Amino acid sequence: MKKYLIVLVLFCTNVILAQNTTVVQNPILKGFYPDPSICRVGEDYYLVNSTFSYFPGLPIFHSKDLAHWEQIGNAMDRTTQLNLDGLGISRGLFAPAIRYNNGTFYITCTLIDNGNNFVITTTDLSKGWSDPIWLPEVEGIDPSLFFDDTNRGYIIYNSDPPNKVYVYDGHRSIKIVEFDVATNKVISSPEIIVNGGADISQKPVWIEGPHLFKKDGFYYLIAAEGGTDVNHSEVVFRSKNVLGPYESYAQNPILTQRNLDPNRKDPVTSTGHADFVEDANGNWYAVFLGCRPYEGGFFNTGRETFMAPVSWEMGWPKINLEGEVVKKNYTLKTKPATAIKSNRDLFVDEFNGTSLDYQWMFLRTPHEKWYSLDSKKGALTLKTRPETVSGTGNPSFIGFRQQHLVGEVSTEMEFSTKKENEKSGLLAFQNESHFYYFCQSVKNDKNVVQLYKSNGEAVDEIKSVTIDSKEKLFLKIVANGPVYSFEYSFDNKKWITLADQVDAKFLSTQVGGGFVGAFYAMYTTSMGQESANQAQFNWFKNSNTK
Repeated sequence: MKKYLIVLVLFCTNVILAQNTTVVQNPILKGFYPDPSICRVGEDYYLVNSTFSYFPGLPIFHSKDLAHWEQIGNAMDRTTQLNLDGLGISRGLFAPAIRYNNGTFYITCTLIDNGNNFVITTTDLSKGWSDPIWLPEVEGIDPSLFFDDTNRGYIIYNSDPPNKVYVYDGHRSIKIVEFDVATNKVISSPEIIVNGGADISQKPVWIEGPHLFKKDGFYYLIAAEGGTDVNHSEVVFRSKNVLGPYESYAQNPILTQRNLDPNRKDPVTSTGHADFVEDANGNWYAVFLGCRPYEGGFFNTGRETFMAPVSWEMGWPKINLEGEVVKKNYTLKTKPATAIKSNRDLFVDEFNGTSLDYQWMFLRTPHEKWYSLDSKKGALTLKTRPETVSGTGNPSFIGFRQQHLVGEVSTEMEFSTKKENEKSGLLAFQNESHFYYFCQSVKNDKNVVQLYKSNGEAVDEIKSVTIDSKEKLFLKIVANGPVYSFEYSFDNKKWITLADQVDAKFLSTQVGGGFVGAFYAMYTTSMGQESANQAQFNWFKNSNTK
């Protein structure tokens, strides 16, 4: 009897190689999805990321095989849960950690500049998460829960060095406190279990993002070290006692890309801030953040989520990159999911639902309902309001992460005004002082399409063109690594370039600074003046090639 081999290539998140293996494609979450944390409950995996000053906060992803990930909600999606008023883009929610214990999910996190450390819980992910339970005793950042075999809970976190004596810049410590599961309160004084980092004689900086787990009688502590730029790394310690003392692994770091040739092909840089998960068969995997520069260390897509296997050698774990460099694909010993829910390289929203897709984000907390899916069927209506993206309020901005180095975003918009201060269009946005605004407005009583570039708290017009009054206008932003182009159309077929070869490095993390990635956003503003106008976006499309 002849046997035939059928090869099926799936152009989404993975390629199935065998019945019980799956190839994961890196990054598993493209675009601004930093500081990943992961846990397993039975056959289900859950992952959460930082969101800083974007709302809703803390996206929750679900997977059956570690390769296919679907967002199932946001942990902080109620305005009563999360107040981001007045915070800079790179403040807000830092480094969440997700854990599960006896029927309850927990997320610990830090709200920088507005409350500090907290825990939220749920026993049913479909019904949302609790309001924050504040942890004033946890003085530091990046709290992570650990539940011992005896059901005792502990929180480890980044904090001050011993007696707050800083021996060098970036000198920090990892502390531990006991957490009472019954009351969700801290019930012990903090103890330092790591001072400085893996080798304090080398003056390691910014030991942070710690996680704790137990295997074969040892408690393992993993943490990031070196800062979140190109010197980022992951290190590991172990102890027979949860309170220490902890031994540093002689071959630390267990993950870094800092010593590699920066001119290598398709580099992934800044790797670190890892979390581990064990599958039901005893295989271990790591999620971690990394960055994809398009040239010379410049990237606009922010810190993204990657995955690789973990190997164990002589009682120590190591993130197994199968060589020195982070690879695009790794084979996982997991049974592939039977359903593929989406193509990661195409996102289209025609606004036919009753609520926004989970992937849409606001700048800070929207305390009033200035957007609507009901005003016009198949359209998203935004009120034109005085708030601008240059400030620290909540402007009429609904954004989608730039997830690819090469690709485009487009929208169909209906907007009419007789006032030069009223504008509506697409935004390419990094932070309050680094963005491009591609919009429709009026100038000298004539309808125009304009392109602005931010300049501190002001904006400068790069280019403007007069157009006939049209009921509908199509706008497109094309990304090609270090450059953007801005195009408009009246029929969605013939596109006219307003500006080409526009500097995309202006929106890179290296130029703009901070911890977030670039966003494409639908945005309308009256630039500080009251307005009764509105803009309608009939669809939004994001398609990518790399």
